[in-house]
Amino acid sequence: MISINPNEQTERDNYKLLTGSIIPRPVALVTSYSEAGVLNIAPFSYFNIVTSNPPIVSLAIQRKEGEMKDTARNIVATKEAVIHVMDETLVSDGNQTAANLAAEKSELALTEFNITDSTRVLVPGIEEAAARFEVTLYQHVPIVENDKVTADLVLLKIEQYHFSEEVYEEGKIKAQSLAPVSRLAGQTYANLGEQFELVRPK
Repeated sequence: MISINPNEQTERDNYKLLTGSIIPRPVALVTSYSEAGVLNIAPFSYFNIVTSNPPIVSLAIQRKEGEMKDTARNIVATKEAVIHVMDETLVSDGNQTAANLAAEKSELALTEFNITDSTRVLVPGIEEAAARFEVTLYQHVPIVENDKVTADLVLLKIEQYHFSEEVYEEGKIKAQSLAPVSRLAGQTYANLGEQFELVRPK
């Protein structure tokens, strides 16, 4: 067994160990508006469920040289966003939105995505997504290390679900039809793959 102290590692070294071992990770493709009205689109794999009562999900957005990324800044300022589950049909264009653009430019221009109006928030959704959540900011938690903020954890309350007819059936989601992709390490993604069931003990 190899034992490693994270305090003796660089941030990049810790990143490689975390993203290589905590896999697969679901990918959120997030749309948000800047205060100036620019539509931002970006993918995040530090994404998960927090609770179902109320329905809250989390995004952890790493800072770059101490500066908030556009998505975090937008969510904290406008208090809303739309989260799309990255699926096999979205992943190619979704990957393009990871490009580093100036805050006044929209990643939409790098994609073939079409946007559609939301029901409960002002931020539009991506029409092609099979699953999307309109969300509002529940809580913003700055992550601090050595008196510096290194990341922004945002807890987001789901205000409205949208699912395509192909993936929704009688209150449940058909995973194979959703065809989500997950993030591994480096440049690597994975699809859903083989599934199996285990009965939980009572």
